[in-house]
Formats: sequence, C-alpha cells, structure tokens
Amino acid sequence: MIQDFFTPIPKDVFSENENSGDFFESQIAKHTSEQGFPDLENVSLAIFDVREGRLAVGNQETAIGADDIRKELYKLYLGNWNVSIADLGSVNQGNSVSDTYYAVQETVSFLVKKNIVPIIIGGGQDLVYANYRGYNQLDQVVNLAVVSPKFSFGNIEEELNSNSYLSKIILEEPCNLFNYANLGYQTYYNSQEEISLIETLSFEAYRVGALKDITIAEPVMRDADIVAIDMGVVRSSVAPANGNANPNGLFGDDICAIARYAGISDKVTSFGIYEYNKLFDVNHQTSKLISQMIWYFIEGFSLRTNDYPYGSKESYLKYLVPFEGEVISFYQSDKSQRWWMQVDVPTKSKYNRHVLVPCSYDDYVKTIEQKVPERWFNVHKKLT
Repeated sequence: MIQDFFTPIPKDVFSENENSGDFFESQIAKHTSEQGFPDLENVSLAIFDVREGRLAVGNQETAIGADDIRKELYKLYLGNWNVSIADLGSVNQGNSVSDTYYAVQETVSFLVKKNIVPIIIGGGQDLVYANYRGYNQLDQVVNLAVVSPKFSFGNIEEELNSNSYLSKIILEEPCNLFNYANLGYQTYYNSQEEISLIETLSFEAYRVGALKDITIAEPVMRDADIVAIDMGVVRSSVAPANGNANPNGLFGDDICAIARYAGISDKVTSFGIYEYNKLFDVNHQTSKLISQMIWYFIEGFSLRTNDYPYGSKESYLKYLVPFEGEVISFYQSDKSQRWWMQVDVPTKSKYNRHVLVPCSYDDYVKTIEQKVPERWFNVHKKLT
C-alpha cells in the first residue's frame, strides 16, 4: 500500500485555524501521527511532497522546505468549491534516488487509477521523470506540459538529473509520450540544437515573451495529462527561492493563471511544482506564491465541466473549414464554449484520444484565413 511510502505531517505545520471551518487546513484530510493515513475513498485531490533533491543541479536543497509551503497553504481561506482533498504527507529521500522515484511512480499510478489527481510538491525537477513513469501501467500515451526556462534535454550520455530528464523520457522504453509542450523557455538557456530538436520532434515551445498573452497557455494545459512547473520560470524578484533563479520570467499572476488553466483541464491527471529552495526565500514570498498556485489549481479543478475527452463531442457545435482541398472540422463545447480542432487518424488507432486538439477561437478564425495553427500540423505529423 502507498501509505508505506509516507511520513506524517509535522505538528508545527498546523495553526490555530485548524478547527475553524473557514480555512484550508480545516477542510482537508491530513496524514498525522495521531490520525494516521487518510481514507482515500471519495477523495478527488491528493497533495504530497517529495524530499528528494540529490539530482537537482545547482539546487540540491530543494529537498527541504515543503512544510513552509504547507504552512502558507493551510492559512488560506477556502474557495467557493466542494472538492474532497487529502494531504498524504511526505515521501522521504530513499537510500538511492531510484528508490525515491519508485515511491513516486507507484503513488502516482495508484492515485490516477483511483481517479485521484496528485498534486506533487518537489523536490528537483528530475521527479517529473518519476511522475511520468507512474503512467506505465495505465496503457495510454500521455502529453507532458512543462513550464520552465529550460527544455532539459541535456546530453544523451549524461546520467538522469534535473537538466537531462527529458531525454530519458523520450529515449527510454517503454515510451508513453505523445507530445511535449514547453511554456516559458528562455532562448539563452537552451542550445540551438535543443531548439531545433523541438521542431524536429513536432513538439511545442513558447518563449516567455509570448506568454505576455497568458491565454496562449490555456489550450496547452487543456491538452496535457501531466503538468510540471519549475519555479525557475518565475522571475527572481517575484520568487527568489531557487538556486537557479534569474531576473527574467513570469510574474506571480501569470503562473497562478497557468495553474488555474491546468486545474480546469479535464485531461490533466497529475500536477507538480518543483525546485523550491527555502534557503533563498525572502519573507516567505515564494512559499506564499506556491501555496496560491495550488489554491488556484484547486479552484480550477472545482470548475471542470467534463468536456472532451470525458464528454461526448456529439452535442458540440461543429464548424467545417475548407483548407487546401481538405476540410478541417472545429468543435465548440456546449458546456464551456471552448474550441477543438480535429485531426483525422486511422480507425482503432492507439492515438484516438488525441484526435481533437484543443485550440482557441482565434485558431478557428486563422484557419478560415487559410493559416492553419502549428499545433494542428504538429499533431497531424505524429498521426499520419
């Protein structure tokens, strides 16, 4: 059972608000020494932290500090939602890094099979690899969306770490990855070979400047199964608690909007925040921001409408757009008013759950103008 992987939440995390119905900590099931591991029956979201930073390049202290985030999260007022949440406590550092990875992998697999969305507080970003491996037993290919200034391909011969985990995800068997999307990359932190590789593999990447229109992130989050946020993507003046922090990046409201988009997405089944280093925090600024990101993810989750791939597209409004002798179908949800575009694939393909590509109304308009969005072409290349 997964409870064998976890240690309880320390008593000093709790505040005088614990028994007040208005605050976050009063409304979640918590793993404590007194109460034991929480009952996961009817739970929708499960928070846990991973105290592993040995492979976080330049940021090894990221293994500590999750309880600082908990303290800030527990002090927040509840939102207007009705979501059952459990805090499972901490996965402690194993004898080897692979031991820690195994605990994370098994926990993610167990929770996702029970339709519980894990919210992971890292730890180094290499833990994304362990999160991804948690889908090995689920018999599906997945989309990974990472919000980070770096792609983290690294050197192919390099051992797995926070700067090279993506190569391991792509190259190691079994390969369950259908699409990788990066939001917020900064060109000077990525080689031209890596940038070219993104294009060659028909992956997606959006520079940090493009995210001045933060709504660009919404279709990307809607198409993701796994969402991972590297706190190094937030500028150091906003979130200093990172050994690799830099002056450029997203603002706090941007990263909270992305977290909310991830929560709203019916497809996202795991969500992680990595690379928080409490030794560099100032006035708890970064731990407060991360707690608010989690709060916004939960708010988004409470607003899910069971659109595609869980709902039927049969009741959607359908729009047909001629393009170069073909017809591209667009669908608008009758529940959320969000848009999808269809990519045709052979029948009984293992990629059937990826044939409707999330998009925006602007993508529909551009297609009418005979400018089909790059996201459609990327998926088309993979499926044909």
